[in-house]
Amino acid sequence: MDGIIGAGDVPLGRLLVTAGHIVGQRWNRHLAEEHGLTQAGMGTLITLARHGELPHRAVAERCFVRPATLTGIIDTLERDGLVERHRDDADRRSVRLALTPAGRERVAKLIALMRNTGPLTSIDADPAKAAIIRQFLFEVIASGEEPQMTGPDARPEGRAC
Repeated sequence: MDGIIGAGDVPLGRLLVTAGHIVGQRWNRHLAEEHGLTQAGMGTLITLARHGELPHRAVAERCFVRPATLTGIIDTLERDGLVERHRDDADRRSVRLALTPAGRERVAKLIALMRNTGPLTSIDADPAKAAIIRQFLFEVIASGEEPQMTGPDARPEGRAC
């Protein structure tokens, strides 16, 4: 089977992307099924919990979405009783967003969930190994650069991952 990549030959970057995709799908499914939220909705709620009442545009900036995109997210959160819109007294054209008591309760549940998750695998159940994995992931995130595609983890030309 010439040209096929074995398990030991898969580049770390590719494994990281695949693992992130799988974990992201599981998390999104859990958010939808257990909390009635999308990732964008959760981010919006947490942003409002962290910063308090904010103008629509400021929430969009903090959530890395366009204001027009945020409108649909807020429509859903407002329909579900988690967020409310207020006209800004100083500028009636501006809308401020705030959590409702139900929204604050939902955020508290989400934060408790995020803080109390157990290991994803038997490997990260070992605190020493989990510390190394955490250090690796933080370094990948902090680098913020394009991955270097040379060296032992580079994907060989012409091979699929």
